[in-house]
Amino acid sequence: MGVYDCIIIGGGPAGMAAQIYAGRAEIKTLRIEKGFPGGQVLNTYEVDNYPGLPMLDGMTLAGKMAEHSQKYGVQEVMDEVLRIEDADQTIKKVVTSNQTYETRTIVMATGCRHRLLGAPGESKFSGHGVSYCATCDGGFFRQKDVLVVGGGDVAVEDAIYLTKMCRKVYLAHRRDTLRAAGILARSAMENEKLEILWNTEVEEIKGTQTVESVVLINNQTQERTELAMDGVFVAVGMDPNTELLQDIAELQHGFVVCDEYMQTSVKGIFAAGDLRVKPLRQVVTAVADGAIAITGVNQYLAEQDVL
Repeated sequence: MGVYDCIIIGGGPAGMAAQIYAGRAEIKTLRIEKGFPGGQVLNTYEVDNYPGLPMLDGMTLAGKMAEHSQKYGVQEVMDEVLRIEDADQTIKKVVTSNQTYETRTIVMATGCRHRLLGAPGESKFSGHGVSYCATCDGGFFRQKDVLVVGGGDVAVEDAIYLTKMCRKVYLAHRRDTLRAAGILARSAMENEKLEILWNTEVEEIKGTQTVESVVLINNQTQERTELAMDGVFVAVGMDPNTELLQDIAELQHGFVVCDEYMQTSVKGIFAAGDLRVKPLRQVVTAVADGAIAITGVNQYLAEQDVL
């Protein structure tokens, strides 16, 4: 096994793009992913803004990326990374559930996870009426009434998608205007099966075995309303998976700070994708980050007289 030149942690679009570029550059690389490759894109119903591949479902896009990333013979391991040791040393250690790997550089591509509402009943009914993935669980709510919480692109996309199968879809947003892109917001407001509840927050999710109702509060009037509901889909943002870099690299509100080559505040450790500080988190920007990170890795290794 020996010492790797690069270990990529994560198998989403950023990690797979990094894998492609590392393989093409013939850098001795290992990619570690604890689940199936694809990341958040696996849960995306439709990707219509990826250049050259419009109107493609997320599962298909992830499959194409995985097939491409495996073309160059980069070693892959399905395992969970527990910690990074000797981060500031020339040879760094990546400790997983099964063994410890040594590497000269690391590309963190661990992405983000769904943010929780924190409302009473949310954790109790998670998987029993509360979902964080409309494309995964929407089919369970055919001809039922559901609530989507959020106002960004994902929330609005989820709400529109759910109108295809649900009897009625409500969209609760804590502000009086949607943050989603204009075309999405317009589609939502023109959809007859979708009702937008402005200035509205979830106070409690209620039920017995599964979700039965939701208590909502208008944050302007303080008026409370309880609506009968079969499901709640939470889409209020993401939190970065940066625990491995806590007390190692500079973070800003939990996200990793990088330079133009995707290098973190620690020499030899790079970050790519949704976990870093950036103005736009999309598949296309994640892929770009992965490519740039390997450019940075290449430059770093050259400076170390490794390549």
